[in-house]
Amino acid sequence: MQILTFLKSKKISPEQLFMLSVLAVNGGNYLYNLILGRLLGPAQFADAAVLITFLLVLSFAAMTFQLVTAKFSVLFEHQIFKSFIAKVYKNALLVGVLMGLLIVVFSTQLQSVFNTSSSNMFLVFGFGVPLYFLMSVNRGVFQGKKAFKQLSITYQSEMLSRLIITLGLILIFNIQSSVVIAVGILASFVFGLFPFKSEHISFKKTLALPEVHSKSIKHFFVITAFYELTQIIINNSDILLVKHYFESYEAGLYASLALIGRIVYFIAWMFVMLLLPTVVQLKKDGKETAPILFKYIGYIAAISVSIILVCLSFPELIINILFGESYIAIAPLLWQYAIATSMFAISNIFAYYYLSLDKYIPVIISGVFGMLQMALVIFFHDSLEEVVHVQIIAMVLLLVIQIVFFKFDSKSSSKFE
Repeated sequence: MQILTFLKSKKISPEQLFMLSVLAVNGGNYLYNLILGRLLGPAQFADAAVLITFLLVLSFAAMTFQLVTAKFSVLFEHQIFKSFIAKVYKNALLVGVLMGLLIVVFSTQLQSVFNTSSSNMFLVFGFGVPLYFLMSVNRGVFQGKKAFKQLSITYQSEMLSRLIITLGLILIFNIQSSVVIAVGILASFVFGLFPFKSEHISFKKTLALPEVHSKSIKHFFVITAFYELTQIIINNSDILLVKHYFESYEAGLYASLALIGRIVYFIAWMFVMLLLPTVVQLKKDGKETAPILFKYIGYIAAISVSIILVCLSFPELIINILFGESYIAIAPLLWQYAIATSMFAISNIFAYYYLSLDKYIPVIISGVFGMLQMALVIFFHDSLEEVVHVQIIAMVLLLVIQIVFFKFDSKSSSKFE
């Protein structure tokens, strides 16, 4: 009660409250991964990391629907908004069912490709996929309407339920199985649906959207889907490729490295969530958008430098505290991996900024470098160190190109003013 009174007295804005919530969610997700790493050990954690990576891949795929919903929830009103949301829900459910079926049907093949101990974990995960797509559209409405309280609740519900249910099953029943982790993930999708705006779902024939709006939605959807695909490649291909090319022990070590190193990216994500609706609204109002970009880049750059320095100064201490002695061999690579994720996090701010402005060249640039990163790992994977180094090269080049494009675009825009 005292905490609530303190927060009210300080008059924290909904945006600030959401940022605090995102930090709490990321902290909870980190705790979830860290506890799994300690309970399971490197070899078994490698299996868990595959499921967690599948969850991240799913989140990026569903993010296409969330971002489309968020953007057009700002632009559309009244009956057009209702028709738009109903249509998005139908399409999201269809895509979710198809993706879920693919995972279920090819579960045995997935077990073989990623060298996991069971195919059942993919079966359980596949059944939850449609729920995640519905959850993402629901979140898109909250994001676009800046209903940050409800948006925070959905993220908190998903994180807390996954943490409590998964660890409860492991500790109470002493079952150290990847299927238990999949069950926890599936349950979290159900809890993450709340609060749910059920009135937005309608399977009746809705008002047809004007052609100009339909074309705009399709165009933005295709570009966003392409960009989220690049996010999947850049963020997750390395873990899956390492799981394919390396033994389980080394794959588990790399999974712990990736989890710690990506803290920069997960912190940056809360700024992306605030960036898109803010930039769309500023553009709609005819106001300058660049200052908000500089503001968020400054935040991410400062956070990135701090994390890299800490990882460089105390790598063994960090690994020891977070994962334990059995993961200590990966400590020398920690600060190097943090450099790669920092470069990507800053590049990501540029890409989402231009995505909000309907400028898509930075999205294509990200796609090219996402494929480059994956190709480099495929051709250069003699050691985990080499895998990290080629990612640094790809991400530094990506950031440089994004900065060059920004300067070029700024000069071009000023000429036409």
